[in-house]
Amino acid sequence: MKIWLDRYCKAIDVLLALLMAGMVILVFGNVVLRYAFNSGITVSEEMSRWFFIWMTFLGAIVLLKDRKHLGTDMLVSKLPPMGKRICLVISQVLMLYMTWLLFKGSLDQAQINLDVEAPTSGASMAIFYASGVVFGASAFLILTRDLFLALTGQLTDDELIMTQESEDATAVEAQQAAQHSAQNAHAK
Repeated sequence: MKIWLDRYCKAIDVLLALLMAGMVILVFGNVVLRYAFNSGITVSEEMSRWFFIWMTFLGAIVLLKDRKHLGTDMLVSKLPPMGKRICLVISQVLMLYMTWLLFKGSLDQAQINLDVEAPTSGASMAIFYASGVVFGASAFLILTRDLFLALTGQLTDDELIMTQESEDATAVEAQQAAQHSAQNAHAK
């Protein structure tokens, strides 16, 4: 399962890069056309908005798989391994429920809007809501896998905390560790 999940996330990474490139081309091209030629690409704003929404949901899948979502582990990190495991299982169950709600709501909206055309492109508005369906299904599988690993004791103590502190805090900790090791090397 891990191999398939890694391949799936690699494919998402490629798709994210393509969506970002498409967004840049559409927005930049539209700006140049407006200022230089007093015209523009009508569909540019709508498509770039859709690309951004898809990028957000697809990026969240990759972050969930890599456990890179930001969070606070101030309380959980102080608990013993069994306490961490209990908190993880509770949070996984709650996230599975929220993911189910997101999936179900997005699926309902996609079905309702299947015949509704977008204002400028004429594409089905179901494409817009399909991003939530893809995220919900993917996240549900990832969370179910993580819950299974937690319940069967296959996670190490470090893996029981599934969030990361902010990038600033991580950078400060890395800098402090480097200074500490430099001082230790200097003292010898």
